[in-house]
Amino acid sequence: MPNRTVFFVSDGTGITAETFGGAILAQFEVNLHCVRLPFVDTVDKAHQTVRQINQAGAHDNKRPIVFTTLANEDVFRVISEGCEGMLMDMFGTFVNPLETELGIKSNHRIGRFSDASKSKQYQSRIDAINFSLDHDDGQSHRDLASSDVILVGVSRSGKTPTSLYLAMQYGLKASNYPLIPEDFERQDLPPALKPHQKKLFGLTILPERLSEIRNERRPNSKYASIENCRHEVREAEAMMRRSGIRWLSTTTKSIEEISTTILQELRPERLAY
Repeated sequence: MPNRTVFFVSDGTGITAETFGGAILAQFEVNLHCVRLPFVDTVDKAHQTVRQINQAGAHDNKRPIVFTTLANEDVFRVISEGCEGMLMDMFGTFVNPLETELGIKSNHRIGRFSDASKSKQYQSRIDAINFSLDHDDGQSHRDLASSDVILVGVSRSGKTPTSLYLAMQYGLKASNYPLIPEDFERQDLPPALKPHQKKLFGLTILPERLSEIRNERRPNSKYASIENCRHEVREAEAMMRRSGIRWLSTTTKSIEEISTTILQELRPERLAY
């Protein structure tokens, strides 16, 4: 059972606080109960948050850990003065020293985009997400040339979640295309992909893990059998080697690791922004 509660408190979505706090907490082997409290943007909500934090501390008999990204000074004051948890204020820890170093005041903007409707960066992400959804699993060949990257691999090797992560996180137009038995019989890439070979990146997976994943979707089918999975993975990897396609195994890697490797190989400039 979790023996301590962690709160991620923000006057925005709380994603930044949760991501940063989670990265720090991952360094410790400890069982935690995590709670994200987004949109704490008024003094009243701040008082409610304080009560929730303090109640958790009384229940656990251990003071909670509280990560905050609060731009509103009045809201932050209520929480900093009232909560009985260990407060980790990211603005105070990082923004204030940077103001001194850069010689300017921060805008203390709530969230990543102050006005999403006017943000070109935000709109490019939306466009990329829509593109990736339209080009998921090879369902459309239209405008395939506009892809920043085209992921190839057998069914259930991680292509769709990686495509969407690249779109959502980096604004990349990521298509994905399955390699199927007909391709293996021809021993050649699908014709639609050949003009875009420089944009291809392959994903593979251990057959045993692939069989487990497919059995969750279609149990006891030929599609999920270990023999079929071994055959498809073997043929897909042979095809990628013949075609000179860079590829990696997704078996033990997170989507974040997979995406970063793809960026390093195909679009290293997107790691600089």
